[in-house]
Amino acid sequence: MAGRKKGAEAPAVIQAARPLRIVTWNINSVRLRLPLLADLVAALDPDVICLQETKCPDEHFPHEGAGALGFTHRAIRGMKGYNGVAILSKLPFATRDGADPDWCGKGDCRHLAVELDAPGGPVELHDFYIPAGGDIPDREKNVKFAHKLDFVAEATAWSAKRKAEGGFRRAALVGDLNIAPLEHDVWSHKQLLDVVSHTPIETQALTAMMAAGEWHDALRHFVPVDQKLYTWWSYRAADWRASDRGRRLDHVWVSPDLAGGLRSHRVLKDARGWEKASDHVPVLVEVAT
Repeated sequence: MAGRKKGAEAPAVIQAARPLRIVTWNINSVRLRLPLLADLVAALDPDVICLQETKCPDEHFPHEGAGALGFTHRAIRGMKGYNGVAILSKLPFATRDGADPDWCGKGDCRHLAVELDAPGGPVELHDFYIPAGGDIPDREKNVKFAHKLDFVAEATAWSAKRKAEGGFRRAALVGDLNIAPLEHDVWSHKQLLDVVSHTPIETQALTAMMAAGEWHDALRHFVPVDQKLYTWWSYRAADWRASDRGRRLDHVWVSPDLAGGLRSHRVLKDARGWEKASDHVPVLVEVAT
């Protein structure tokens, strides 16, 4: 084998950029569960964490704690006691125009959008928290359920408008969407058909929202639709792990041009057993951008 000529430089080693690692998690109070963020980071090593149900007005957000974990770029939208979303990032980003639309005329802190400076170029990232909808699946009897349906309908119209304008490009939509749309997204399809989060009117609505934006279901990209997949286990279960009566309420969607870059996923089920755990667990998707 011929060697390099004397004085010649060694060829440069080209390393591919690490895929973007996005985590979504309904933390159910960011101040109460701030210590668990360190456990999440240790387990998943994310570049970006999208939180929902932060339950924290902006002036009380624990910026110091998030910054100590390396998330020097943060966008927050919160309110006292309810709702709230936050995006914590190790990568720089710009807040997009209309990052928190006045959904359903309520302005109740359920959406943030940023443009990440990702390794392969800018990525548009949306963090959503769709209303839970209460316990009665009837819009006439339950204003919370009506609000949920109206929110999804408005988000569907928003997605359709974007599609008409050219579609989502290099984009991801993540969050607690509070609907388990597929048969194996719940522990019992038949028993939950009349339970809020899996009723036909909700599942059809979320499917329409996905189709309107031509979104690709990143979790089902890895897990076939005939296999069970959960991200939430009720506090009401005496032993959540033994009963394993879960639902997939947390989602990651990507635009068609990012679908080919999907590399891996992880549902951090063990997080449901952490001390003072949320009833949702963190979900990671890794995508080459």
